[in-house]
Amino acid sequence: MSKSLVQLRVNDMEYVTEACPMQRLLDVLRENLKFTGVKEGCGEGECGACSVLLDEALVNSCLIPVCQAEGKSITTIEGLATQRGLHPVQQAFIDRGGTQCGFCTPGMIMAVVALLKANPDPTEEEIRRSIAGNLCRCTGYTRIIESVTSAAQAVRQVKHERLS
Repeated sequence: MSKSLVQLRVNDMEYVTEACPMQRLLDVLRENLKFTGVKEGCGEGECGACSVLLDEALVNSCLIPVCQAEGKSITTIEGLATQRGLHPVQQAFIDRGGTQCGFCTPGMIMAVVALLKANPDPTEEEIRRSIAGNLCRCTGYTRIIESVTSAAQAVRQVKHERLS
């Protein structure tokens, strides 16, 4: 298949790269644009390691052809931190030990960011449902759930401070 120029908006920056239209978004992000925080686990949309936000919706980038991402906003794990520091979800995962090997962590964090945008005060059941598409073989999920609960509190605090 022939390559063409693809224009992508990733983490609020514009990029133009050469890719086949049906090439996986995962591969373009990792190989062309060097966003290596996006991981390939299963390549079948089952593990969540490649999760990104596409126009604020959580998607498995291994299932999205790059042509479907043109004209949309893509957020990767690299786009969450600001000059002021880590995103509250990232910080909570560090503080609460929600990571071990770290391979699933970027996708897990992206799922939690999507959850907290939609529901800043989730129950444990809602947390479990929201991360169900992300597989972790190391932690047993207890510390991940604790990290999400802590992150939710931090996100609510940040929103409260902005309103004050």
